[in-house]
Amino acid sequence: MRLNKLHLKNYRNYDELTMDFSKNLIIFLGENAQGKTNLLESIYVLAMTRSHRTTSEQELIGWEQEQALVQGEISKGSSKLPLEILLSKKGRKTKINHIEQKKLSSYVGQLNVILFAPEDLSLVKGSPQVRRKFLDMELGQINPIYLYNLVQYQSILKQRNQYLKQLSEKKQSDLLYLDILSEQLADFGSKVLKARSQFIKKLEFWANSLHQQITHQKEHLKIEYVTTLNSLESQSQEQIQKQFLEELAKNQKKDLFRGTTTVGPHRDDLHFFINEKNVQVYGSQGQQRTTALSVKLAEIDLIKEETGEYPILLLDDVMSELDDNRQLHLLETIEGKVQTFLTTTTLDHVKNKMTVEPEIFYVQQGKIKGDETE
Repeated sequence: MRLNKLHLKNYRNYDELTMDFSKNLIIFLGENAQGKTNLLESIYVLAMTRSHRTTSEQELIGWEQEQALVQGEISKGSSKLPLEILLSKKGRKTKINHIEQKKLSSYVGQLNVILFAPEDLSLVKGSPQVRRKFLDMELGQINPIYLYNLVQYQSILKQRNQYLKQLSEKKQSDLLYLDILSEQLADFGSKVLKARSQFIKKLEFWANSLHQQITHQKEHLKIEYVTTLNSLESQSQEQIQKQFLEELAKNQKKDLFRGTTTVGPHRDDLHFFINEKNVQVYGSQGQQRTTALSVKLAEIDLIKEETGEYPILLLDDVMSELDDNRQLHLLETIEGKVQTFLTTTTLDHVKNKMTVEPEIFYVQQGKIKGDETE
């Protein structure tokens, strides 16, 4: 998979910009706060329909503008496909091959991207919410059905929490409706749980292989899905659904008292183990960073395995956060097979470590000065 063209209009600090990409490594070079990250973000938005930096679409629209446009042309195999997303105060409109898409799940997954930014190094040490978001975003782009089930789950969860709050405040007394919501929640929740469990097993396989390479076979990486339910891998979706419903019934008094749902995928987490020790608790900063790097790079081969195409890799000023050994492994992993877009303030981290010739664009105040290799 490749991105051949990118066109922006009224996006962040770009009034209008068209770029063509012909190489496997594209570098956006420039000082801080010039718009390098905005370019990477626009590619991410083109793929995922939303930003990784903000939940406010208004922030993506240029100053005093009504809407922003992001267009791209991608290659998948021998075919080329135009993609488009229009952002406005009214919401998002997406198009595939100039045809508007009514469902998010029918658009997401056309362009697969992996974003690696400095904050991703906190994947291991950060909050459970960070890890759940990571799971949902990565699994959602390779499995449209998962994305649909997740949206349905979140919608029913919101209804259930609102009703629990009404019950706890004695505004309602009908537990029958709560039971109906619980059954619906268990239905979609069990599908989310099963998909996550399968995804994590595959992710662990690829991540452990990379982790052993980076640590010269000294460390073995294990990823554990932490949930209140048992034996997800060995159970069918129907069995998980039954177990989830039992958990909801068991915690009903607690849920009524707190006015919120206390068990389910929205409360789950990931734990990482190096040589059987929890790296989140006992690991050094170096081990935590290596684990995060292994997990992020594992997505490359995992997405290739699931979709038949390598994803596009977005590296936002991450090289400066890694030592020489980790930089080398990152570049060796992507070299020759993954189209990579990289932002940096200096070429020192890249120029002597890559054998491929990069395409370099200098970014200055929302303008592109051109390919500096020419």
